[in-house]
Parts: sequence; structure tokens; C-alpha cells
Amino acid sequence: MSRTKKSASKKPAEPVAAQPQQMLLKRGNETTLTYRLKWSAWEWLHTRAKCRSIAFEVRLEGPFGRIADVVGIGPENRVYLIEVKSSRSDKARDDNTPDDYRRLAASEPVVEESVRLTAGILEAAAGYARAPDDGNTNSWREDAGYRQALKDHAVTVRKKERLRERIATFSTKFHDAAYLRCAHFHYVMAPAGLIRTTEVPPMWGLLDEHLNTRVEAPYKQVPEATRHILRAISRANSRDLMNAYGVQRSKEGLQFPGWD
Repeated sequence: MSRTKKSASKKPAEPVAAQPQQMLLKRGNETTLTYRLKWSAWEWLHTRAKCRSIAFEVRLEGPFGRIADVVGIGPENRVYLIEVKSSRSDKARDDNTPDDYRRLAASEPVVEESVRLTAGILEAAAGYARAPDDGNTNSWREDAGYRQALKDHAVTVRKKERLRERIATFSTKFHDAAYLRCAHFHYVMAPAGLIRTTEVPPMWGLLDEHLNTRVEAPYKQVPEATRHILRAISRANSRDLMNAYGVQRSKEGLQFPGWD
């Protein structure tokens, strides 16, 4: 029984490309599974949604906006946006609500107060450990009370740093009203069986790598954004073509590879 449960929870195996050229657009920081799912999303957009303008890693909502994994424009200028998730933890990172963010941010003052409190205790412990005739030696640093206060303060400082990092990277992508206004249809592409149909965020649909539509995404009335999306798709495809060709970027500008 335990073996069955363990095997069922294993991450899907990494796929293997049939031909070397299939890997030309793979980014160095992504797994082969994620890359394969992105191409499944591309294939679904082309064959099922009839999109003819498609790109990977498309930056939306202005120069500092979020980056969508795969975006396409289909008939009637309808915009399709697909987020690729290769694991449950990957999906969970974006599946936070604005209320979750507010609760997390609200804990920051409490942690800040803990840092100030342990800093005060550390200062007091250091003063107590120093003997009047200690001279220039640092033997007081071996005092048990001081060492414990130092350890406690270090723990709260690390907690503060982790919290700040989490707040800075906290994602509400699946529930962000601004992100939902970027396309007429939003889908999650994931390995078959990884995400239950009941776990799909509101206003999103679900696809699998076999091009099956597990949950149909509802059509959303959004402001006309086709021109902006076309520009973003064009920029993304130009970037990927240059990367595949071996164009290097430097302070002097783009450096194109030579020919023998």
C-alpha cells in the first residue's frame, strides 16, 4: 500500500526530445518537462484554438509587467494566455489570493518588533557579561547568557529576512484581477492528473500535455488589448530567434555570430 502511494505522488518523468532541434528554445533555468509542456501549450493554441500568433515568455502589462508562459491570438482577435505548471508546488506558488498577501504583510511589524526585542536583550546580555576589569580581552563573549541572546537574535533576523523575501516574491497571479484582464481566456497547462478539476482557480481552464481540455476556461470581456499583445508576442519571438541563433548582448549592443 505504501509503495503505491509513494509512486502516485512522484513527479512526472522528464521527457526526452526525439530530435536535437526540439531543444533550441529551451531556457537554461527550466526543466525539460516544463519546456515540453510549453510546446504542448503552443500545439494546443495552434491546433485547437486556431491561434497563428504565438510566443513563449511574453511580458504583459507594460515594461515591468508579469511574464506569461505562452500567449496566442486566435480568431476574432481573442487572446489566450497559458501558465505552465510542472508540479503541485509550482502551481501553489501562484495560487494565493490578495487576502493571503495582506495577512502575510500584516505579520511584518510583529517580526520587526521581535528583532528589536532580541536586539535589546542581546545588548543587555553583553553589558552583563563584560566584567569591569575585563580589559581588552573578549572572554566575555563566551558567557552562556550572551551566547544564547546572540543565537536568539540571529534567529529573529533570519526570520525577518525570509519574510521580506517571501513578501517580495509572493504571487497572486491566479487571482489577480489585473492579470485576468490581459486575455479573453486563461488556462493552466499541467501533466495529466497533476491538478484536480476541483483545484482549478476561478476564471481559469485546465489543459494537459495530451491536448485534452480538462476544464473549459470561461470567456472574459476584456478591454481591447490585441495591438499590445501582438507587439509583446513579436518582441518575445524576436528574442527567442536571436537566442537560438547565438546573438550575444553587450554594452556595445548586439553581437551577431560570424560565418566561417
